[in-house]
Amino acid sequence: MKQGFRQSMAWLHTWTGLLVGWLLLLIFMAGTASYYREEISRWMRPELPASQVSADVAAQRAVAFLQANAAHAETWFVTLPDARNPAIRLFWRNPDSMVKPPVEGERRRRGGGRFGEATVDPNTGNALEARQTRGGDFFYRLHFDLHYLPVMWARYLVGFCAMFMLVAIITGVITHKKIFKDFFTFRPEKGLRSWLDFHNVSAVMALPYHAMITYTGIVTLMVMYMPWGMKAAYPQDENAFFSEAFGGLPEITTEAGQRMPSAPVQRLLDSARLQWNGADVAGFSVVHPGADNAVIDIRQRDGRRLSSETPALRYDMVRGTLLQHSPEAGAATATRGVMYGLHLAHFADWGLRALFFLSGLVGCLMVASGVVLWAVKERPKHARQGRIGFGLRLVDALNIGTVAGLPIAFAAYFWGNRLLPVGLQARAEMEVSVFFYTWAAALVAAFVWPRRAMWAVQLYAGAAMFALLPVVNALTTSAHLGITLRTGDWVLAGFDLAMLAFGAMLALCAWRMQHWQPPLSAAEKKKRAAAMAHAAKTAEAGA
Repeated sequence: MKQGFRQSMAWLHTWTGLLVGWLLLLIFMAGTASYYREEISRWMRPELPASQVSADVAAQRAVAFLQANAAHAETWFVTLPDARNPAIRLFWRNPDSMVKPPVEGERRRRGGGRFGEATVDPNTGNALEARQTRGGDFFYRLHFDLHYLPVMWARYLVGFCAMFMLVAIITGVITHKKIFKDFFTFRPEKGLRSWLDFHNVSAVMALPYHAMITYTGIVTLMVMYMPWGMKAAYPQDENAFFSEAFGGLPEITTEAGQRMPSAPVQRLLDSARLQWNGADVAGFSVVHPGADNAVIDIRQRDGRRLSSETPALRYDMVRGTLLQHSPEAGAATATRGVMYGLHLAHFADWGLRALFFLSGLVGCLMVASGVVLWAVKERPKHARQGRIGFGLRLVDALNIGTVAGLPIAFAAYFWGNRLLPVGLQARAEMEVSVFFYTWAAALVAAFVWPRRAMWAVQLYAGAAMFALLPVVNALTTSAHLGITLRTGDWVLAGFDLAMLAFGAMLALCAWRMQHWQPPLSAAEKKKRAAAMAHAAKTAEAGA
């Protein structure tokens, strides 16, 4: 009975992993890249200068810019520069009276002109003209929105894949009764046994991370997947649920008053730091700017706080008096905040972020080795029948086009950022199109020729594209290794060095695949030994 249970778990592990493996690999790769989305965005906008001023100076220049360009806005949102993002990011919401009605035949702006945004140089206070790009946010959105699919469909599909991943993790632990012993065992050049060993090592090496990231990924969208409790407790007002669940300061519903000068923003920021015992400020938002009832909500910067819940303070912006602290989180809100925090890793410093990133890469290897393992296991059965069936050909093509093709698409996205004309219309969408067109080409090539040689071709192509990316960067911008290493700009330099490392890793994989020879089966070894013995006897007889 025990053996039968393990066998059933093995069957469940195989098919839950295989059915969603290729989409799961895309989700894992995009999610892993998202740990460095700010750094990716910085590299993809090389025009952004490094910030050389304090947060207070940056805040003053942000307010001055908004007073000059968005004085009549209802709300200002300001994100101050930090080590990962050197620019001031501004966003504002205009009143309905300022929104122009659409003109017939004219393409209406997103939001109908209700919203405005700008990127400002903190050193000068002037708007920056940087190239349009989605940057690292593309990967972040991709790993749960899948870009082209309707948002709700995509999130249900991602949740379905995550649930299958969780089942695969649990059944994998149950199936392998010697899983931790096997973790220390790797037998190279053993065909199926080698692939199984590699899969076990990649699974156990970061098992807590795999379980955590999968479970918290499901929990972050739990209200959407299972809304019945919310609907039962808040049948008339679902907004009340979100207000209680997500905490934060209450929304301002009053109308703007008479115009009146505000207190210096530096004094308000200093007061907030004093309340937080020296904690830094991430940004702030202003409701009714320039009015006598203007209020400013100041947000604390993410630090070593595990929860994603960000403390905030509300001040009267005219008189400078403290009005309200963000409410203490209840048990449910605190739990949700920790789940979000674990999944997004906002709390992580550079070392822990690197550990999360490496664990994500190991997760990618685990998923990739899992889908390849099925094909390796099935191939001898088809070889004995004298032909390769449709199912195995399909899996081979999907394996090549996804495991080897996705890295090519990632590299192509970065190439597009450097090679597409800076002033191109809808440039950000064109970069995304380069990603998907390249991936589609890799998939088509894999379906046309699903052979082992195609593995080497695509892996070498990915290696070349990653390794040459710093060269392309040097030819197209002034933010290359020759400068960034000398100036100590480790965000930009680290990106280029990481691309070289990925190129070397893919080149090694390609070389191994090119020179790999499948091990002989027991029958083939016996047949070859018999032939050698016969040849030896013949030689003796001839002598």
